[in-house]
Amino acid sequence: MKIAVSEALFFSALLIVLAPSVTLGQEVKQSKEIKATSADVARGRYLAVITGCHDCHTPGYLQTGGLAARQMLLTGDSLGWRGPWGTTYPTNIRLYVQKISEDGWVERWRTGKARPPMPWTSLRAMKDRDLRALYRYVKTLGPTGEESPDYLPPDKKPETPFVQFPEPPKN
Repeated sequence: MKIAVSEALFFSALLIVLAPSVTLGQEVKQSKEIKATSADVARGRYLAVITGCHDCHTPGYLQTGGLAARQMLLTGDSLGWRGPWGTTYPTNIRLYVQKISEDGWVERWRTGKARPPMPWTSLRAMKDRDLRALYRYVKTLGPTGEESPDYLPPDKKPETPFVQFPEPPKN
């Protein structure tokens, strides 16, 4: 009986001594992850602003001088961009990132292209850490809104409002 009590006391004392350091170690690790994530999200928010993501993908952003409500950020738009390529619409990026992994997002911008006026070459020029920060920022906004209208080929006239691009100059 004394052995059982002694063992119980030993393990209780061990837990009392070790538990705070185990807990503290986990808290430190978690807080570092949260800080890194917060920095990534802040970097992604900054990149979305300076690279013009909101200009097209947030309804009314340009017209209000960037004073769009948070719930509208990057929800796409039904304002079409029409030119020789057809009519494109700004994607609801908040819904798009729900369908693609972070690695898939990076791969998308490393290897893919997009129709005008999307400045995909700017995304391709970003460092991987910047693409990941942008993805993480969009993920924190959460899914909301509707899908944007589908692309229309050049021979189809859009039923939504659109911006008309002229034919490019001939060389």
